[in-house]
Amino acid sequence: MSENTTTIERIHADHTVAKRLGNWTDAGVVEIRARRATVVVDLRSPHLPAEVEVRIENAKALVKLLVPEDTEVEHWDLRWSGKGSLKDAQVARDDVQTAPSRRIRVVGTAQDGEIRVHRGGVAMLSAMFSREYLEDLRSARKEGRLPIVDDPTRDSRKS
Repeated sequence: MSENTTTIERIHADHTVAKRLGNWTDAGVVEIRARRATVVVDLRSPHLPAEVEVRIENAKALVKLLVPEDTEVEHWDLRWSGKGSLKDAQVARDDVQTAPSRRIRVVGTAQDGEIRVHRGGVAMLSAMFSREYLEDLRSARKEGRLPIVDDPTRDSRKS
């Protein structure tokens, strides 16, 4: 990815919880620096490009990526030290010939950290069990629109 044409979003979490849910960005590169923290990043927005690069510096932290069901998550260039893992419950199936709608490339380093990929309904539930979702519900009710934190692809103007 060429950095001169792509916007970069940066998230820094140190001993805290950071969540970016809903339609929070249209950047092609997301940089996450987490140390003994929890970071939840929603990558389900239709405003994101087809290829997104997630750069991670993870030190004993949990990074949770919420992605659409048919997204390819490639983590070949992710370097591990100590314990740690990338947990993605979706198993690649050879009998499905459809091309993925989005490709997410995870790069960087993880030291005793964990990266979880939540897809589809699990991603929706992860977003719904948050304060941000409650705030979105309250403001959506006041404004007469639909919430978008649980499903960023939904047109919020319809009610």
